[in-house]
Amino acid sequence: MSARDRLSDALYGAGWATVKKLPEPVAVRLGRTIADIAWKRRGQGVLRLESNYARVVPDAGPERLAELSRAGMRSYLRYWMESFRLPAWSPERIANGIDIKDIHRVTDGMAAGKGVVLALPHLANWDLAGAWATTGLGIPFTTVAERLKPETLYDRFVAYREGLGMEVLPHSGGSAFGTLARRLRDGGLVCLVADRDLSASGVEVEFFGETARMPAGPALLAQHTGALLLPATLWYDDSPVMRGRVHPAVPVPESGTRAEKTSVMTQALADAFATGIADHPEDWHMLQRLWLKDLDPARDPGQDAREGTP
Repeated sequence: MSARDRLSDALYGAGWATVKKLPEPVAVRLGRTIADIAWKRRGQGVLRLESNYARVVPDAGPERLAELSRAGMRSYLRYWMESFRLPAWSPERIANGIDIKDIHRVTDGMAAGKGVVLALPHLANWDLAGAWATTGLGIPFTTVAERLKPETLYDRFVAYREGLGMEVLPHSGGSAFGTLARRLRDGGLVCLVADRDLSASGVEVEFFGETARMPAGPALLAQHTGALLLPATLWYDDSPVMRGRVHPAVPVPESGTRAEKTSVMTQALADAFATGIADHPEDWHMLQRLWLKDLDPARDPGQDAREGTP
């Protein structure tokens, strides 16, 4: 294990061990302080965040982009402070910490005996939304996690999310799709963060006027299993409560090849994600390259994830 990997593992371990013990106002101030320090350093993650925001808000000048990236880093560190503290939150605190519009689209789909694929972008705190589903709604679900380096850090994330009631499968290895399909055929819920392709073989979509790649998994799962495909977006406001919305279902096209259907459905997901991101750009935690113009074909797909780590 490299020195950087050991440091990353130690810092995340300290975060989960220490931050969850802090009074909430202290944790909030700590997160904001760390965010402001990182923003002032103008590192790779901040510069990439600003570059991504320039696509989302194309008429923003340098001052506006700087304001957005500062707000974005504060939102990103709010995510981390909440995530470090989530294992210590009571079910009541979790229930009072989130408000989701049109959640009936999920519960109605489950009640109808259909599996549901809930697809989200990297907006606000998807882990809090997951904890709310398992505790507030009483709906267990299955998700996938990117294999991080070092392995001990990946194990920490899996243990953390399993502690919140999620079934977590590794993104790599090839068996995740089959397991997800079985869960859906049994009428279960699958939640996937789906605005960035990790395989370099995703579906090309138009996203804020340029071409990006997003994973085909959500659309393929819906086609294979008959599950409902629902986009969802999240955001913060000035209150301690995270907000969210479940968008209308993405239908499976009646005609076309599997690849053509997958392309149409993934574009519909991208459009729903773009709506939520455009409304709340500062809550989109995309500190990595996304658009094809920014990607180097020879690049390690995991390198950007490591560069985006605070």
